[in-house]
Amino acid sequence: MSNAKQTRRVTPASSDTLLTILETLPDAFFVVDDATTIVYTNASAQAMLGATREELCGTSLWRGAPHLVSPSLYQAVRKTRQTREPTNVAYVSPTTHSWLHVQLSPTVGGLMLHFHEGRAPTRRQESFSQSEHLCADILENISDWLAILAPDGMILAINQRPLEDAQVRREEIVGRSLAETPWWSYAPAVLQRLRAAIEQACKGETVRFDSRICPQPGWYLDLAVTIAPHFDANKQVEYLLYVGLDITKRKQVEDELRTLVDALPQFVWIARPDGYVTYLNQRLLDSLALTHEQAEGDGWLAGVHPDDRQRVWEAWQTSIQAGEPYEVGHRMQDGTSGAYRWFLARGMPQRNAQGTILRWVGTCTDIEEQKRVEQQLKASEENWRVLAETVPQFVWTIQPDGSAMYFNQRYYDYTGASPEQALGHGWSQFLHPDDSEQARALRRHLLATGEAYEIEYRLREGKTGNYRWFLARAMPVRDETGQIVKWFGTSTDIEEQKRAEQWIKESEENLRVLAETVPQLVWTARPDGRHEYTNQHWCDYTGLTLEHFQSDGWAHLQFIHPDDRESNRVLGQHALDTGELFEHEERLREGQTGAYRWFLTRALPVRDEAGQIVKWFGTSTDIDEQKRIEEALRESQERASTLMNSNIIGTFVGEGEQIVDANDTFLRMTGYTREDLRAGRINWMHMTPPEYLTRTLEAHKELAAQPSLAPYEKEYVCKDGSRLPVLVGGVVLEHHPRQAIIFVLDNSARKELEQRKDDFINMASHELRTPLTVVKLQTHLVHKRLEKHSQHEAATALSRVERPIEQLERLIAELLDVSQMQTGRLKYIWERVDLDELLREIADTMQRMSPSHTIVVRGTVQTSVTGDRDRLRQVFTNLLSNAIKYSPNAKTVEVELSASEEAVTIRVQDHGLGIPREKHKKIFERFYRATGLSHETIPGLGMGLYIVAEIVKGHGGTITVESDVGKGSTFTVTLPRKRDA
Repeated sequence: MSNAKQTRRVTPASSDTLLTILETLPDAFFVVDDATTIVYTNASAQAMLGATREELCGTSLWRGAPHLVSPSLYQAVRKTRQTREPTNVAYVSPTTHSWLHVQLSPTVGGLMLHFHEGRAPTRRQESFSQSEHLCADILENISDWLAILAPDGMILAINQRPLEDAQVRREEIVGRSLAETPWWSYAPAVLQRLRAAIEQACKGETVRFDSRICPQPGWYLDLAVTIAPHFDANKQVEYLLYVGLDITKRKQVEDELRTLVDALPQFVWIARPDGYVTYLNQRLLDSLALTHEQAEGDGWLAGVHPDDRQRVWEAWQTSIQAGEPYEVGHRMQDGTSGAYRWFLARGMPQRNAQGTILRWVGTCTDIEEQKRVEQQLKASEENWRVLAETVPQFVWTIQPDGSAMYFNQRYYDYTGASPEQALGHGWSQFLHPDDSEQARALRRHLLATGEAYEIEYRLREGKTGNYRWFLARAMPVRDETGQIVKWFGTSTDIEEQKRAEQWIKESEENLRVLAETVPQLVWTARPDGRHEYTNQHWCDYTGLTLEHFQSDGWAHLQFIHPDDRESNRVLGQHALDTGELFEHEERLREGQTGAYRWFLTRALPVRDEAGQIVKWFGTSTDIDEQKRIEEALRESQERASTLMNSNIIGTFVGEGEQIVDANDTFLRMTGYTREDLRAGRINWMHMTPPEYLTRTLEAHKELAAQPSLAPYEKEYVCKDGSRLPVLVGGVVLEHHPRQAIIFVLDNSARKELEQRKDDFINMASHELRTPLTVVKLQTHLVHKRLEKHSQHEAATALSRVERPIEQLERLIAELLDVSQMQTGRLKYIWERVDLDELLREIADTMQRMSPSHTIVVRGTVQTSVTGDRDRLRQVFTNLLSNAIKYSPNAKTVEVELSASEEAVTIRVQDHGLGIPREKHKKIFERFYRATGLSHETIPGLGMGLYIVAEIVKGHGGTITVESDVGKGSTFTVTLPRKRDA
């Protein structure tokens, strides 16, 4: 025969025969594919696992047959798949504890596994048997969490501890991923940490981390987890060894220690044996203004002064390498203020019984004051003693048996005792006799239970023998086993607090104390409205006694003015019915004089926890002066109305197109009568000729956008059809924004107009200023009185009257200047003026008045000019005011000063709305204002720049403007250094 391999065809009959043979065999047979998924089990395998073929096929061998899973079987399967050679393995079943002999054979696309229960291995497998037993003993006898994992995290073997803690059977866990176990899968963050560790270990690294697991709902354990890889002969990861050490008690002690540390007024930190800082208490984090993530590791070094950083790091590394205590003084930055303070940093290694460093614990003590006075702390002092000697309390420590072992110096200074007299149990001699037994009993109880200690008692001062109240607090300090090793306590002086409490107790009714001190008439009433209490002010005012009011709950009604009683009754009954606030202005009769004064009476209900009214608390505030002020205000308004109704200027009130009111002067000018006014027959639109209609509508649109209207010229058609040339201006009524007061000046003769203006302005400076000044003064006095009597609402209302008066005052002042300029009568007081000083003074003043803008002054002229200081102030104040007003969205105004041999130059630049080029010259004309949507919202009469130009011209100077729309404006004023004689 040839050497060619012969292939025997497998017929359906032979396949059935093979399956029949496998089904009758007493041993268990499994066929799995390359993914270790079961594709066939015989009857013996199903009986061994207690499952049907349908339940087993299609599942992973490790999950479908957890009774058979072991590290030995996993290694054999792995080896057979890699070598494609038959493999034998024997191991003890973790479930039945009997020996299993397994023959593994590669097949096309998978493996066949033949399981046979038998005796222990032969002598040649003795060493292997011992290894299996050793592995089983380790798994079953170790008290911590131990498991053997496949590289993908699947559990191959696990000891009894985790199964008992989680109350699960081995079959429920083996063959599944460790990440799917209930104690790891309870929290996404914990699960993510485990998966990352398994992935890292599969790369050949040993991973260590602490984690909290949840074996059962509501029960948590802290584990120190180590996952170490095991390599095969080819340096490939064969399996992972998972060990979890129970550190729950240690974590609890650490948490308790951290709680105690966080309560201390001290900076505390903890580091790993390698120096990696793992914990900083909250006080230290707050001081550094860092988060825990930013500060851990060596992130805390960012808060150390740069000059100290290298020295501190070298000292820290030296201590870590030598295992010796760490101590260094350095400056540390306050993260909030940026200031540096000196601190003394100390760290001590904590070791176990074998001397191995478990962690470093350290403190940072503020020694700024000691540095300043050149006092150094002794190296041997403990950090808590530094704290104890600096805090304002008495600080002490006691042993577990209650005997005192330390008091700070403040305690000795207060008691006048020596350490020999106070230490041990001598401290009790300074307790007040009435407090001694209670303090001793409580201390004995707390020492026995380990609870936190807090008690108030009195301590005798050594010098005077007087007793002061103290609040004593103490916390136990425990070791790693939870045993109390000492108590740390403080005693805080609460004498002032006790005195305050005693004062409150001695005050029978706090409400009555308040009621007797306020200037109002104070009273309380029952839920039905009957008065049950009045303060002394009420009794003094009415002349009745408290007993009288208490015996007759309605006695107060006789003091209410007859005209006010009914309204008082109606409002009072409404308040009683609804529980709403009672408020009523009424006149009350004074008992001695019989005179009535106005009072504002208010009452609020006092309710219990159920919302029921238990009493009414009320006050009556004297507002008689306010009423007098209101009357004075009314008279002031009448005087202002008289002023507006003078026969100099025609005025009317317009609402829409209709004239709703007008003075006699306007009616006389236009020929209309009061009857026409009442009948609504006067309409300013109808009175406006067509050629003036556009300008008139623009003026009214301008008035709708801003509080005042710049004067403009037009004509009115009188009632008889004749035309009347007029000059028109106006202001909006603040309380009635739809109404405006329009001022109309007869402009009949063009040449005569200027003279009439000047005559009017001259007269206004005297005739209008005098009554206006009186009105302003009286308004100001009324405002002061309202503020003095806390009548803020009335004061606010009055301030709305003051603003139009101030606008009229400024208008008259500017008109006067214009008049004097027109007639050449504007006077100047010549003197040497320091422009640098003047301009900076003006800038500072404007800056305070306009905090929304920043005024920047650049350059100096370093010289003075001859001029009128007040008029020059008027020039630059006006320019700065315009710059601020016309740059609402640009927040910077710049002033630049420069000088030459002949002149000085001042430039005022804003970055605001700008002025069209064609209007540059017109803005210096009288009553001219640039028009446009942006300018229309900004008030003004168009006289400011005219006055500025005239004053500059009067000083022999010039003023120019450079501006583009939307790019701001620059006004340049040039003044000669010397004025020609």
